[in-house]
Amino acid sequence: MRKLIVSTWLTLDGIFDAESMGQWFNPYDSQARQDIIREGILSADAIVFGRKTYEMLAPYWSSLKNNEMGVAAKLNSVEKYVVSTTLKEATWEHSTIIRDNIEQEIARLKQQPGKEIQIEGSAALVQSLTKAGLIDEYQFLVHPVMMGGGKRFFGEGVQAGLQLTNSRQLDKGVMWLCYQPA
Repeated sequence: MRKLIVSTWLTLDGIFDAESMGQWFNPYDSQARQDIIREGILSADAIVFGRKTYEMLAPYWSSLKNNEMGVAAKLNSVEKYVVSTTLKEATWEHSTIIRDNIEQEIARLKQQPGKEIQIEGSAALVQSLTKAGLIDEYQFLVHPVMMGGGKRFFGEGVQAGLQLTNSRQLDKGVMWLCYQPA
């Protein structure tokens, strides 16, 4: 059975708002952080997105043709699943829309042979799948800044006991934290 792994970047106070990334993500760039991100993407053979994350990433990555940042070729060739009841068409190559029976479809994907399945960002989707008990691992890149406001990754009503299974301190105080459900 394939593992379903959440991969997200956030601040110490849980903000992952793309609109404010210039304040909390960009200043903490390092080769070590780039390596962790690249390794994660390259280890997956399927990626699941919520609609908002898909619509944010698809135009950018689908336009890259020279394996930019060492991951463009993988992101363009890997099987992608976008969970949405409103998206009309998924134009990024190798993309499939999951409209109905979301939990059952994700469980079915986990049963297929292959490597891990990653969920990139996609907070609303992660919250739903957390409540359904379908997440096998959470990988967070935590940046040492508190924004004090913005979109939080975990919202009201999401509860899950987690066990730290791995961690690494990266440059500039960024922490890579890996958790499994307790």
